[in-house]
Amino acid sequence: MEVGSEGRRACDYSSTNEEGKGCKKQVSSNNLFRAILETRMRDRRVQRRDLKLVNDFDSAADVVYYHGDCRELLQQVPRNFFQLIVTSPPYNIGKEYENKLDLDTYIKQQGEIIDLCVDKLKEGGSICWQVGNHVNGEIVPLDIILYPLFKKHGLKLRNRIMWHFGHGLHATKRFSGRYETILWFTKGDDYYFNVDPVRVPPKYPAKKYFRGAKKGQYSCNPMGKNPSDVWEIPNVKANHVEKTEHPAQFPVELIERLVLSMTKEGDWVCDPFMGVASTAVAAILHNRKAAGAEKVAKYVTIGKKRLQLAAEGKLETRPMGKPVYEPDWEQPEMLKGMKYLLSKSGQPLEGGLEMFLESK
Repeated sequence: MEVGSEGRRACDYSSTNEEGKGCKKQVSSNNLFRAILETRMRDRRVQRRDLKLVNDFDSAADVVYYHGDCRELLQQVPRNFFQLIVTSPPYNIGKEYENKLDLDTYIKQQGEIIDLCVDKLKEGGSICWQVGNHVNGEIVPLDIILYPLFKKHGLKLRNRIMWHFGHGLHATKRFSGRYETILWFTKGDDYYFNVDPVRVPPKYPAKKYFRGAKKGQYSCNPMGKNPSDVWEIPNVKANHVEKTEHPAQFPVELIERLVLSMTKEGDWVCDPFMGVASTAVAAILHNRKAAGAEKVAKYVTIGKKRLQLAAEGKLETRPMGKPVYEPDWEQPEMLKGMKYLLSKSGQPLEGGLEMFLESK
């Protein structure tokens, strides 16, 4: 099997690849299940397609990438048009792509955009608003602040998804923040949702029913399990394969879960704060259409290049379902690092390293 844009060989999970060459890694049943699911995810992606990319709204386009304020774009769109609206708005913390506002002004601005989004969302469609905290001495959880702006339209909150990631700023006067939230609302009760395309490997694949008519039969869903409302997906930092110069970039894998579970092929997905087009990438990889806006010219340039690479099957992205990296604590460099840390910690070095390794 060739190394594709996912950057992973078949022998990462199986003892023999398609050419019959042996691989050193031993396979667990969970890894084998992951390999099957990952292959399924990869096969769902469109390998190559022609791409009609335009600036102003055009329902015949594949991607609408508007350079300007999202309110201007949304005003071009017919009512009840999008199946899914997913975005991560600025957090009002002074990043290079935003002007820091007082909190009341920020909430009012968000309200104007949310009003437009709800108007452009189909009945039965979904809005996913991914936010973190506004930090100004204390933290202000933006999902709690913004919740009423959706509820006033009668939207129904289906999940408050916790996105957990392992990297970020190291705080000194509070616990380091390592999660953000996704508020998933639907427009009405008759909404589209299909969990099957985004199932993950079961924790206990050998689990069986212990009573009733199915006693002794395997109880796991053969397609995998529901990924729950806590998602462990790495954020896009320095060594991430998707990293661009955007300081707060969506991982494509995060959006793929939402696109695959909340839309069908041919549906329209909108991202009012498009950034470097990660949402549009996730959409076209799965034969959906996308529209979004971005004010910063250099991000539009980067995003257009990424979209073209994605359409050609050449864009490197982290594959869906890939396990989060776990370091090998017995590697020489890891042992060397642990010895150094123990020597600086004031704890006795003798026996400390062995006790630490035994606990892993």
